[in-house]
Amino acid sequence: MTDEWLSERARAAEASVGTGFDLSQCVRERIHQLGGVQSHGTLLAVDPASALVDTAAENTGALLGTPADELVGRPVTAVLADADWAEALAASAEADFVAATLPVTAGSPGHRTGFDLSAHRREGLVVLEFEPRDEGDAFRFAGFYQEVRRALRRLRSAGTVDDCCRAAVGEVRRLTGYDRVVAYRFDGADGPGEVVAEDVREGWEPWLGLWFPATDIPPQARRLYEENWIRVIRDVDDPTVRLRPERRPASGTPLDLSGAALRTVSGYHLEYLRNIGVRSSMSVSLLREGRLWGLIACHGAEPRTLAPEVRSACELFGTAFSMQLAAIEERHRADALERSGRDVATVAGLLEEDVDASLLRHESAVRDLVGADGVLLVRGGRVSSAGLPVPEEVVRALGPYAARAASGGVWSTDRLPELLAADGTGPGPEACPAGVLLLPVGRSGDYLAWVRQERPTPRDWAADPARPVLVGPQGERLTPRGSSAVFRSMIRGRSLPWTARDQAAATEMGRLLTELVLRHADELDQLNDELRMTNLDLDSFAHVAAHDLKEPLRGIANAATFTLEDAAESLDATSVRRLETMRRLAARMDDLLNSLLHYARMGRTGLHREDVALDDVLDAALEVAGPRLAEERVRVVRPQELPRVGADPDRLFEILLNLLVNAAKYAADRPDRTVQVAMEDAVAPGTGRAGPAVVVRDNGIGIPDERQEEVFELFRRLHGPRERGGGTGVGLAVVKRIVERHGGRLWLTSTPGEGTAFYFTLGEEPPGEVGG
Repeated sequence: MTDEWLSERARAAEASVGTGFDLSQCVRERIHQLGGVQSHGTLLAVDPASALVDTAAENTGALLGTPADELVGRPVTAVLADADWAEALAASAEADFVAATLPVTAGSPGHRTGFDLSAHRREGLVVLEFEPRDEGDAFRFAGFYQEVRRALRRLRSAGTVDDCCRAAVGEVRRLTGYDRVVAYRFDGADGPGEVVAEDVREGWEPWLGLWFPATDIPPQARRLYEENWIRVIRDVDDPTVRLRPERRPASGTPLDLSGAALRTVSGYHLEYLRNIGVRSSMSVSLLREGRLWGLIACHGAEPRTLAPEVRSACELFGTAFSMQLAAIEERHRADALERSGRDVATVAGLLEEDVDASLLRHESAVRDLVGADGVLLVRGGRVSSAGLPVPEEVVRALGPYAARAASGGVWSTDRLPELLAADGTGPGPEACPAGVLLLPVGRSGDYLAWVRQERPTPRDWAADPARPVLVGPQGERLTPRGSSAVFRSMIRGRSLPWTARDQAAATEMGRLLTELVLRHADELDQLNDELRMTNLDLDSFAHVAAHDLKEPLRGIANAATFTLEDAAESLDATSVRRLETMRRLAARMDDLLNSLLHYARMGRTGLHREDVALDDVLDAALEVAGPRLAEERVRVVRPQELPRVGADPDRLFEILLNLLVNAAKYAADRPDRTVQVAMEDAVAPGTGRAGPAVVVRDNGIGIPDERQEEVFELFRRLHGPRERGGGTGVGLAVVKRIVERHGGRLWLTSTPGEGTAFYFTLGEEPPGEVGG
């Protein structure tokens, strides 16, 4: 078709509607409450309890012999036989929305004629639609239904979605006689649509492969397509018949005609049809899982009336088509599950006890499972990835999607940048993977994800999607649609779609991972139980051994003391020195046993958590450690106020006391000796996450890197027993045990000659009494 023809078509469409077009108004239009019907039939809305007419179309006088104003408020039996009204009342009561159709003779006395009567209920009323009946149709429909049965058989033989669409458009065109029939598939619930199959009369534009802007079918129209399987427009130039009254007194709005076959049409849609050279149309909804998947759209060059039987047959065909789509999809899913099961089993055979590490060791096989460009594993706050890099903000943004995903299910998108932009999270599209297939694992928010990079895709549009309207002499107008106005664009920010096979493979991988993790968790629980019993035995042994050893040790020390006191003058110097060494070693052993008893007690006594002021506990610790700090000239630095924490106050006292005494013992030879106690945000080793921690920081002698782990070991000292104030080497081991009993972490940072900072957290358990 020529540009001259296009211009003529646009001008004709513009002239037919007038001025003041506003696309945003089109989107807001309440198309189910336009207050009118198409003129080839008429409509009554009747109160089912009283049988009084509530609303009537203005053309009842021409079709039923009684003007609308006279019918409103009168019994419907003035134009409809009692038996037919009773049948319509009973038939419409079976469903709130689906119309029941029956042949009737209706009209006022002297004006009775044959109609197809459709009845359904809406807003508490029985909506009756009268369409004049051609008595010759009964003969034609006998053969028509044989054609419908053959069409349904051919549809059932289709093995793929494309085959199904091609078969459907051919059969619908043969059944209805329209000049063009296309299968139109939506790209997402609110996206544009693509013509995936067509059957068109010679001389009409081919539309196969063209895309149409999402604004062509606004949201409210899509919702109606989900409620009504079929929509017929007899003539785009039909004069709309208004309803009386125009608005219902109770609601102040026009009657809801969502379920009415005769419902009038939006002026915007009429302009759209004129713009593409269409005089009559029919749309049949294609649903998948209750959502609009696409449409079968039919266009005619001349006005076309479809009897209720034909509409019902097309509606049946649309239902069968939707079921066939679901069956094909389910068959593909089953085939995909079978194939992917074998592939996943091969990958699962590569996994070892350390599931996380082995997944990444064999990341190439894991990626190939679904044809991904990268793989990402997030577990317990640890992030591991391979292949296509994933920015940290995307890793965080995917956590809530994993948490919301159904247990054992997967979540996927091929347009992640769009999604994150709508949520206000994530980086710009150039730094973000375009597609993600996400499998929740373990705890809430943990996941295994496959990612794909962007795959730019060319798309041919029937109109510029960025300019669905143009400005003309009479304001904004809908632009023409069709192959003569192709606009080519490149779709960016999307990956290849995830197929049913990809999703089946991910689901099967999730099942096997769950089995592995659970099996390893059972083994770990068993080992933990054994370790717990061993620890209890060791605690008991240490307590009993230390307690029982103290008695003979005390005897040795006393014997040495008494010998020195009673026989010192008769002993030679060597014997005296040996006895003094024995007494000193006994005292040293007594200190070690006391420390061992104290350490063992930490594993046997319960914690009594409560909400305590850290300042109060620090004050108590300084009462004991203060003299030692003053003796070593160590100044205490503390903020104006420390926060409250959930901890056992006695055990927290021991932590602070040990760390403060430690600062005094290992003060450096400098005039400005300090120890600081504060609450800071710090990153615990191995977590990668910052959080609040108590820090005790000194500017003492520091600890060499290679010996920093040793200081937390029992009886381990970095200096001799008589150096740096002595001690048993138990203090920091006790601190570590108390912190771990609280569910917290203890670590240090140190630079020799500059000082040491001890950090500890106290876990997230709420205040309260906790048994040991």
